[in-house]
Amino acid sequence: MAHFLLLSFPAQGHINPTVQLAKRLTRTGAHVTFATTVYAHRRMIKSTSQDGLSYASFSDGYDDGMKPTDSLKDYMLQLKDVGPRSVSDLIHTLADEGCPVTCVIYILLPWAADVASTLHIPSVLLWMQPAAVLAIYYHYFHGCDNLITSCKKDATSSIELPGLPLLSVHTSLHFLAFEQINLPSFISMKNSSKPKVLVNTINALEGDAMKAVDKLDTIAIGPLIPSAFLDERETSDKAVAADLLPENQMVEILNGLVESGRPFLWVIRPAENGAETDTDTEFWKNLIATEEIKQGLVVQWYSQVEVLSHPSVGCFMSHCGWNSVSESLTLGVPMVGFPQWADQPTNIKMVESVWKAGVRARVNEDGVLEGGEVKRSLDLVMGGDEGEEMKKNAMKWRDLAMEAGSENGSLNKNIRAFVEEMTARRP
Repeated sequence: MAHFLLLSFPAQGHINPTVQLAKRLTRTGAHVTFATTVYAHRRMIKSTSQDGLSYASFSDGYDDGMKPTDSLKDYMLQLKDVGPRSVSDLIHTLADEGCPVTCVIYILLPWAADVASTLHIPSVLLWMQPAAVLAIYYHYFHGCDNLITSCKKDATSSIELPGLPLLSVHTSLHFLAFEQINLPSFISMKNSSKPKVLVNTINALEGDAMKAVDKLDTIAIGPLIPSAFLDERETSDKAVAADLLPENQMVEILNGLVESGRPFLWVIRPAENGAETDTDTEFWKNLIATEEIKQGLVVQWYSQVEVLSHPSVGCFMSHCGWNSVSESLTLGVPMVGFPQWADQPTNIKMVESVWKAGVRARVNEDGVLEGGEVKRSLDLVMGGDEGEEMKKNAMKWRDLAMEAGSENGSLNKNIRAFVEEMTARRP
């Protein structure tokens, strides 16, 4: 029996879909060990037990968590120093327990490929952003770096790359500031003639982008959302679901939601290490006590998939991380995008210009999303001919995603084929 070790970067947006992949792998008869850092492992909500799936942890040097003064750069350096030894020890422990690892699957942990290679174990990169972003990085590291770098110097310039729409630095390429994080992943794959990459997407959605990375063996294994929700559901124009937002935007967002005249659900996460809005502040208490908020509901947490699958939700306002976009498309809910960083601007670019299932809300010259723009965006998505077209497109992508996620859809077929190939490689 094949045994896959899934190594997840300790971010919730990475852990959730990786756990879904782990569960899909076990349904093929394979054994899976899901592992993330010690601190993240402690904080994981206890998952439903499933045959063939076990959980483990490895050290990143921050077993008690990061301090607010710790930088991402310092964390990545410490992770690179401590992580390989800890993961190597974990692999040896699993072998000693009679469950040797057949294949290592890793996300944003490129040194894991070196650990696996040293131990003569195959490894595969799991890509948790859209294939469009994978294609941009691919072109950046395969001959287009000068072209993209020159484009980055002029915020008004645009660039067209194979398999992608016209992109601009201002609206789509912010994430290239993080190339130092993703560069090691591409370097670690250079020793293979055509390395495999598992991508959380479906071919029907991103076929052109998948084909554009011709030196990679990309395998679409999306949508990685809880399978219980991959069924037929209907949406309507009765409510708005809005995710967490910076505090300085709250009044404007609230004004726009109220002016739209539509009921809404607003999820605002409590602060953690000073990173998000603190829901214990007077500002928060005053916000939810205002008369206007009574047409909506403000909560600190709610299952996003459950919200989006509810028939009363007709629009999703989001920062547009890939998990949110893929869940929204899978459940047929059009979007209003308010991107902040990383892949988010590119994601809403694809939603708006290629998949035509939503719009990007534009900020003013000071970078503030005004209430009037919130109302305009909601009115556009949830009313009129343009809104009907977006809803129709969202439902089209929903049907394709449901088909991909079905028992005999591309997701399970591709995973079964992948498991069979890895099993055949066992010594």
